Amino acid sequence: MTSRPAPSPRPRLPAWAGRNFQLLTASALISGLGNSGVTIASAFAVLQAGGSGTDIGLVAAARTLPLVVFLLIGGALADRLPRHRVMVGANLLNAASQAAFAALVLSGSGAVWQMAALSAVGGTAQAFFYPANEGMVMATVEREHAGRAFTVYRMGVNGANIGGAGLAGGLIAAFGPGWVLALDAASFALAALLRAFLRIGDLPRPERGGGLLRDLRDGWREFASRRWLWTIVVQFSVVNAVTAASLAVYGPLVADAHLGGAGPWGIALAASGLGTVAGGFLMLRWRPRRILLAGTLCIFPQVVPLVALAAAAPAWLVIAVMLAEGVAMEVFGVTWMLALHQEIPEDKLSRVVAYDILGSVSLVPVGTALAGPAADAFGVSYALLGCAGLTVLLTGAVLFVPEVRGLTRTKAPRAVPQPTLNAPSGGSGDGTAAVS
Repeated sequence: MTSRPAPSPRPRLPAWAGRNFQLLTASALISGLGNSGVTIASAFAVLQAGGSGTDIGLVAAARTLPLVVFLLIGGALADRLPRHRVMVGANLLNAASQAAFAALVLSGSGAVWQMAALSAVGGTAQAFFYPANEGMVMATVEREHAGRAFTVYRMGVNGANIGGAGLAGGLIAAFGPGWVLALDAASFALAALLRAFLRIGDLPRPERGGGLLRDLRDGWREFASRRWLWTIVVQFSVVNAVTAASLAVYGPLVADAHLGGAGPWGIALAASGLGTVAGGFLMLRWRPRRILLAGTLCIFPQVVPLVALAAAAPAWLVIAVMLAEGVAMEVFGVTWMLALHQEIPEDKLSRVVAYDILGSVSLVPVGTALAGPAADAFGVSYALLGCAGLTVLLTGAVLFVPEVRGLTRTKAPRAVPQPTLNAPSGGSGDGTAAVS
């Protein structure tokens, strides 16, 4: 009698990738997979309802405006309360807003102002999620594994963005944007469930007294005292605005007119995501000593896709340059987060990140709202070339800052609190964590 071959052993995760890291990464993968197609779905939902490029920009701006308004409050609360609980609440609010958006689109009765209102609810949720999310990876692993865990986490999320953008383009082409929005709502709900099971030990908290205003003042002092930090944030206030206008408004318009619609544009966005994964592999092997100089130089390739869209290049070329752009942007992303974790005290991290995000997205509503009128006035091609020129000009200016050129990598990340699997999930024990 022939013996059956023994089953191959199940692959084991590294010892450092414990329960908390697995839950955090799985929830990020799920929500990233659903959320990566929202920009495409929202744009084509507006076009399906008879809207224009200006209407697309207004809906995109409606998502970003409350993000700007509530970010600082979100950062202060994330340093006061258990961060993973704040993330769960934000995910549930996102799930509700996206479900309502999907129902509106699927019913065929949605007006642009209703889409904008629901986008604003989603933006409010993100204002509380982003500062709380910062630092969570570093709280789920021991110090010596933090860099490896951070890279693996980013690569997983970027991989989800690849699949999500490509899937969104295909689903929109086959079934319409409403189903993509419905899947996004489901992904937020599932991510909230997974994050509810996180058990993170107490993180450093600010000293008691002074309330939210004192917290925000302390965070501002930390932010403003570092020239490398605020100059790059000022740079990205414009770079992100023109990039958002290009990807949320001009990209769909060019795709609809020259590339073949949502399908090729979804593949192009997925190619950018694939580039970020390749950039992650690169950063596993490349450890630049002057981290901000390396990251800032990698902003210049971001203009190449804008020029390709302006020239109405064929879809294969747009996809290729989006792939290269993704590699470069991941290098910046890794070096930027390394700089933040290396230089900012843990108990002030969420507030500093809130100021970072606030500055970085403050002009995005303006950029997306003006994208349509700019295209009407100058044409889509000239508007895209203007976006590319601003990116090159500001990135070059940042390189004149000595701290940007000179900030170097330390031998190990700054120490972070270690996870306590059996610790209560709350803050200081009384339900009101000490006054990040």
